[in-house]
Amino acid sequence: MITKSIFREYDIRGIYEKELHEQSVKLIGYYLGELIKGNKRVAIGYDARSHSPLLRDYLTSGLNAAGCVVLDMGMVATPVNYFANYHNDFNIDASIMITGSHNPSEYNGFKITIDKAPFFGDDIYRLGDTILQNRDKQIPDNLTKIDIDVKTPYKNFMIESFAHLKGMDTTIMIDCGNGVADTVLTDIFDALHLTYKGLYCEPDGSFPNHHPDPSVEKNLEDIKTALKQEGDISFAYDGDADRIAVLTHKYNIKGDQMALLFAKKMKNPTIIGEVKCSQVMYDELEKRGAKTIMYKTGHSNLKVKMKETNADLACEVSGHIFFKHRYFGYDDAIYATLRILELIHDGIDLDKELDTLPKVYSTEEIKVETTEAEKFLIIDKIKEMLKNPPESFPKVVRIIDIDGVRIHFEKGWGLVRASNTTPILVTRFESSDEALAKEYEKEVNQLIQTAQKALS
Repeated sequence: MITKSIFREYDIRGIYEKELHEQSVKLIGYYLGELIKGNKRVAIGYDARSHSPLLRDYLTSGLNAAGCVVLDMGMVATPVNYFANYHNDFNIDASIMITGSHNPSEYNGFKITIDKAPFFGDDIYRLGDTILQNRDKQIPDNLTKIDIDVKTPYKNFMIESFAHLKGMDTTIMIDCGNGVADTVLTDIFDALHLTYKGLYCEPDGSFPNHHPDPSVEKNLEDIKTALKQEGDISFAYDGDADRIAVLTHKYNIKGDQMALLFAKKMKNPTIIGEVKCSQVMYDELEKRGAKTIMYKTGHSNLKVKMKETNADLACEVSGHIFFKHRYFGYDDAIYATLRILELIHDGIDLDKELDTLPKVYSTEEIKVETTEAEKFLIIDKIKEMLKNPPESFPKVVRIIDIDGVRIHFEKGWGLVRASNTTPILVTRFESSDEALAKEYEKEVNQLIQTAQKALS
């Protein structure tokens, strides 16, 4: 059976064998190949999950049936897959990364790049419609492919770009979460003569030590302990190494805080943040002469917006950091690691920099369960209700509705947005006053409940 639900806003994602199986994946390869127009070079990489090589084979058969030339880069990190699109030696027209990212081990999926641009949104939905209309089409096995080595030029690029870090006097702790970060990471560290200790570096798609999602605090317990015992700085990575957590002895540095740190080494940069980013980031960057843009959540959205605006950097709170400044404009946790180390090498004290920022109380992302059918309708209903809010509702200063509803109050803000990948609403709240942040949360939750009742 092929289900429409695997075709998501940013990628294709589902459970192996139940949703991503031989027939569905061969058809994904074939109809993607048809879109790419045949006789084009398509590079495939995959993560550490045990079923990823099988999905690679099914995808290869589909692409070959469409007349594409398939290049196999083997097990790689997602940013290495992206890197192949920018390296002249490979001359590729598209890349596909087979990864379940930070999801449980039974999940897998495809992140697709065509002509150096993300393939997402309506394009993915149209691809899904075509496949559902032709779900019985049979694709023969054809595993013809050309093996390519992308890891070596990627590592060489990093080693050359950060040669000035050689031998720096910093003890680094890393937690790869048994994902694919260390298919390149410690080779780069070794070449730069860096001092480090690694946790869970061996790729293992069953993720035996902890879930590969560094945005969840409980997954950081081991690296925090290691940092406390013997390190100066620590880094943790998600399953496919496009997302990073940075921990000092004082802070778990979120993506919007990283943007503030990175911007210190850029002259009048343009920085893009998602709607979940702290207002502190936007205000402080503007004070420093930067131009800021608030935009939609999602790695594909941000890459497209970066290209459109020629921005220097973009960030998500969850740890996706996109560099155009000295790089190619995509999210790469390994590159971000080296840029953080560069800040330290250049004498920037990360803790002291963050100590100077205005103090605010920010909640983590709070998830509200709903249904796929209702989540966007609830957002629309909330927008309507905000035109004439309840008397008890805090004074609204302005509303930003580029992705859900971000409500700015006199001393903070609240966000409600529909997840593009799961049947939930995501909320977040911030204020200079903790009691006010909780008040904003209470009042916005009441709006959500009223909207849900109105739709039931």
